[in-house]
Amino acid sequence: MTIADIPMPLQAGLWGLLSGSALLIGAVIAYLVALPQRLIAGIMAIGAGVLISAVAFELMDVAYKQGGFAATAGGFLGGAAIYTAANAVITRRGGKHRKRSGSNAEQSQDHTSSGSSLAIAAGALIDGIPESVVIGISLLDGGAVSLVTVAAVFLSNVPEGLASAAGMKKAGRGPGYIFSVWGGIALISAIAALLGNLLLSGSSPQIIAATTAMAAGGILAMLVDTMIPEATEQSHEFSGLIAVTGFLLAFTLSKLAG
Repeated sequence: MTIADIPMPLQAGLWGLLSGSALLIGAVIAYLVALPQRLIAGIMAIGAGVLISAVAFELMDVAYKQGGFAATAGGFLGGAAIYTAANAVITRRGGKHRKRSGSNAEQSQDHTSSGSSLAIAAGALIDGIPESVVIGISLLDGGAVSLVTVAAVFLSNVPEGLASAAGMKKAGRGPGYIFSVWGGIALISAIAALLGNLLLSGSSPQIIAATTAMAAGGILAMLVDTMIPEATEQSHEFSGLIAVTGFLLAFTLSKLAG
């Protein structure tokens, strides 16, 4: 059996699982090895650059060509608004620093509460669902998965798993708890990708465009709220250059794939 023989929704779920598994990989690394904060921030900057490129060329441009400006703009603003509202709730419950790799007092206070650890995990979930849905959408109508999007999500998930799992470890959580949380989120990412493909199959171009743009808005809002602050705080001298490098890599991949 080849991958072409696997039903499209299941293919979408497998790609979503692959990208979500980066959270678990990051958690395992954080539990076993104490990585330099600047290294994690550098990975975050690369992931931010790749995601910005994916939002611009793999999501917004495609959505506009598919469903027009009104559906794309409405979805984009709606996705950003939904993410911002959900993120505000998570922030108030202790998940503000879920992508932070530093050791400042405010972050340490966030991570040492078990409730905050759960909020961090919930924050990772609202970060990851739009990304996973996009992966599922890219496989509609028998199309090939967007490798740029998968790569972007994977790269952004690794440092998130690193930083958040390290915080849970500091809060006294054992490996069973930490790995089950991040493994569960990876599985939910797979389900979100599967459902994105299954439920939107046969939908109008405007609905698909609006959904794609909605995910793009959520991802861009997430970048500004969480990933970019971490990258600039820990590697401010080079974060711009690193992010530009990530953008260029994703842009090159998208053109080669096209």
